[in-house]
Amino acid sequence: MSRTSRTSPSGFAVRTLDPLKDAELVHGWVTHPRAAFWLMQDARLQDVEREYMAISAAAHHDAYIGELDGVPVFLMERYDPAHVELVGLYEPEPGDIGMHFLVAPTDTPVHGFTRAVITAVMAHLFADPSVRRVVVEPDVRNEAVHALNEAVGFVPEREIQKPEKNALLSFCTREQFEAATAASATARSAA
Repeated sequence: MSRTSRTSPSGFAVRTLDPLKDAELVHGWVTHPRAAFWLMQDARLQDVEREYMAISAAAHHDAYIGELDGVPVFLMERYDPAHVELVGLYEPEPGDIGMHFLVAPTDTPVHGFTRAVITAVMAHLFADPSVRRVVVEPDVRNEAVHALNEAVGFVPEREIQKPEKNALLSFCTREQFEAATAASATARSAA
């Protein structure tokens, strides 16, 4: 899998997560009350280091930090669903890539920021020409992320039972993402 760093048109830069350097930062994010669906509420710093060291060493799973103006603002994971997370839970197609993302907690939320983050995450994934479809499996109770997923073109397929949660398996093709972002841009310019 690609271990790149690049800047998206939205101004977000994405770099590979350094498990030791970034562990303290990410620990604060994944244990924050707003990150309950990340399922690491009780994680210790060492647990986070270990988790991301394992991801860093994995052949089919990568973690990234997203920055805006040099400030870390989101965590993104990219994985091959044929080998990680969804093995045996659906039939992967060539060009499928799995994704998780988490926006850093803040005391001063900015309207539309999380949507800008997921749009940047999707653009980053689709910048790889081998990616044809993004697969996600959020908790069925996470209504906020379902709305965000829909806004960037995801279509739910069905509920699946994972060991840690009941998840909503959803897919977004490159064409669905492009149509959703074009529709969003048209709506913004009309407003």
